[in-house]
Formats: sequence, C-alpha cells, structure tokens
Amino acid sequence: MSVASPSSSALFKLLKGKRELILNIISPLLMLLAWEIAAQMGWIDVRFFPAPSKIFNTLLKLIESGALWRHLSASMQRLFWGFLFGGIPALLLGIAMGLNRTFRAVLDPIVSATYPIPKSAILPLILLIFGLGEASKIVMVAVGIFYPILINTVAGVLEINAIYFDVSRNFGARGWQVFRTVAFPGALPLIMTGIKLGVGMGLILISLAEMVGAKSGLGYMMWNAWEILSVETMYVGLLVIAALGIVFTLVLTEIERLIVPWKVTR
Repeated sequence: MSVASPSSSALFKLLKGKRELILNIISPLLMLLAWEIAAQMGWIDVRFFPAPSKIFNTLLKLIESGALWRHLSASMQRLFWGFLFGGIPALLLGIAMGLNRTFRAVLDPIVSATYPIPKSAILPLILLIFGLGEASKIVMVAVGIFYPILINTVAGVLEINAIYFDVSRNFGARGWQVFRTVAFPGALPLIMTGIKLGVGMGLILISLAEMVGAKSGLGYMMWNAWEILSVETMYVGLLVIAALGIVFTLVLTEIERLIVPWKVTR
C-alpha cells in the first residue's frame, strides 16, 4: 500500500483550497474554446460572431497602438470616482437607516420609488444637468452603484441579532462605537454583496454613458466601432468589460474572505 509523499499531500491541499478559483478561470476559457470551434466549423455566422482568434488579433493591435490602454484608463478613472461618490454615501446612509427606524420610515419610500427607474432613462437628465463632460459620466456610475450598496447595507444591519446591540449598550457603547463595533462588522457580509453588485452595475452604466458625448472609454470605443462596422473591435470592448467583471469579482471575493472570516460559505 503506497503512501502519498508530504509534498504531493501539500499540493493536493493547495489545489483543493483553490478549487473555486481554478474553476472560475477555466469556465470562461472553455466557453471561448467552444466559440472558436463553432466559428471554425461554420456553425455560426462569423460576420456577426467572429472567431475569438480574430478578436484576439484585434486586441493585440489595439494594445500595440495604445488605444486600448487609453480607453481602459478613462473608463477605470470614471468608475473609481463614481464608486467613491456613490458607494460611501450609500454605506453611511444604509447603516443609518438600519439603525434608526424613523429615519428608515422616512427614506424607504423614496428609495423604493427611485430604485426601479431605469438608469438609462435618466441619462438625458444627467447630461442636461451636468453637461457632456466627465461629471455626467461619474454621476451616472455613482447613481448605479448607490442603490445596490444602500439596499444591501440596510438589509445587513437589520439582519443583526438585537442582542448584540443590547450588549453593546450595556457596556456603554453609543453612536460611533455602535457603528464601529456592531453595525458595520455585522452588516459587512451583505455590504460586500452590495459592492459586488454595484461594481457590475457601474461597468454597465459607464459603458452606456460613454456612448453618448464621450471621446474616450470602452463604451466610446465600442460605439465608434459600430459606426465604422469594425465588429472585432466591438467584441474586444465586450470581452474586456467581461474580463473586468471577472477580475473585480475574484478580487472582491478574496478581500471578503480576509475581512469577513466569520461568514459561512457553502
């Protein structure tokens, strides 16, 4: 009967611990492989669905020319500022609504009424108020990020068992101390969920906003490619946004494991 060596046992444990990460990387690669095979075999119309190999060649050309980096940098800067201006107020307001029933009763109908409004529908209004410059793009992202973080933060605070608040008050905790020691840590799992949803919504809305009145960004790159019928460039933009979504999700998941070690994962 053979016994596994210590090195092979350690390798097995490492691979088992990173199984989800490996599957997260493999699944989109398998999808691209199936797409390539379908294009090469003529199962799909390559005029509308070009092979990933051709899209990859266009990607390399855009990287070499520096165009992709310019558009990507512009989009990421807008996403960053939109996340700050939308996420931080949503976090603070969400915890305040979760802790204060009167405050929640006043603001909850407003949130419920404005959240279902399609964010694309208010883009003309945002452009009218903030103009065609950077401000309108940042506000568009901030609005999209605001609601997922706010709603999940409120839900996270309300999910905290009341006994924790009672214990904190019995030990003399008030105001900021309750926020720091009970409300924020207790709501953190759902806050992270809201951040993940918010970042995804931010990517959607920044692409939409850049298609109108912008001269840079991934959204502008795709819209300009549509105007000149450069289908491969359109797909480069779509795949870059998809890759950003995967990267952001993986990074936020790892951050969540570090700062929310008590969260039970199934």
